[in-house]
Amino acid sequence: MRGVNFGGWFSQVDAIQEKNPLGFIDLPSHLDTFLGPDDFARVKSWGLDHVRLPVDYFNLFDGPDLQPVETVFSVLDRAIEGLAAVGLNVILDLHKCPGHDFHDGCRNAQEFFINPGKREEAKHVWKYLAQRYGDRSNVLLEILNEPVAEDSRSWDRVKDEMVGHVRLYAPNACIVIGSNRWNSPDEFASLTPVQDDNVVYSFHFYSSILFTHQMAPWLQSEVFQVQRPYPGYYSIPEHTQHRLPLAPGQWDRARMRRELEPVLRFRETHQVDIACNEFGVYVGGADRTSQLNWMQDFVLTLQEYGIGFSYWNYKNLDFGLLSVGERLFADYPQYSNPERVDMELTEILRTRSTFSDICTKSSKCGNSD
Repeated sequence: MRGVNFGGWFSQVDAIQEKNPLGFIDLPSHLDTFLGPDDFARVKSWGLDHVRLPVDYFNLFDGPDLQPVETVFSVLDRAIEGLAAVGLNVILDLHKCPGHDFHDGCRNAQEFFINPGKREEAKHVWKYLAQRYGDRSNVLLEILNEPVAEDSRSWDRVKDEMVGHVRLYAPNACIVIGSNRWNSPDEFASLTPVQDDNVVYSFHFYSSILFTHQMAPWLQSEVFQVQRPYPGYYSIPEHTQHRLPLAPGQWDRARMRRELEPVLRFRETHQVDIACNEFGVYVGGADRTSQLNWMQDFVLTLQEYGIGFSYWNYKNLDFGLLSVGERLFADYPQYSNPERVDMELTEILRTRSTFSDICTKSSKCGNSD
């Protein structure tokens, strides 16, 4: 699996509007124009095989009884059919569900894990999604993006509950399940596999977030407002606490390998499939050389361990391979071409290193330390 996220189309639309207020008209216009067949063909031409398509439930369902909005679903239908037509699979990712918002999880406990009524609303959403898309051979169903349960055992129970519900309506679909606390790799130590063979287990990788999200305006803590190179040593003030895993210390490719050890143990112990469904470096933070160094090291590490990926993000949202209409990045040199495509970053994702290539760049081939 080698793919890219289509975030910002059916999800996080408010962020797209915020970054391009003059170009944003309304949700229907956005859905019709943000991405389309040319983008599908471009992704396919890059040698990728799938897109992860995040959806926020409130863009697809309306009112207290969560009635499906057919005008939105008709666009989603065309998107999935258009992607299939060019040979791309789709991970349909419920990015935000009733009672759960991964970003709000940085500050607050999520009602999804506290209030059973919210899970019933989420089940209502999944019943409809599973019935509509679960029998399509090119569609995988991702239960929830970046769960943030206060207790990892809570997510472990809830993910079984949600998988069992989706299976009632999509008996043959491949289901994608992430680990707790923003799909953190170390949370695989607390994850148990479901009793289902048609599952992919997903982690996200933005480590160290002190590097990948440096200067990100949505993270106000002063520990993120520090310029940090990669490779490098990242220190934080004593007793610093944050809900996000900060992971200070020395960061290089050897550290990346160590961070993946819980995921690799889970795969080996349970003989299951794993994938990295998000990773990247905030465009407005790290210096360009460090950004590319981190990306190359991580993609090479994924290849070393035979792990598939979905890069975050295809267009805009501060991580884009394309940046169109984002005022903040209008003059960034990597986008100074007619298509506004970051060619260097795209090439890192497209390149398939052979095992000998990996060994040439690694003094300890196949080891995790």
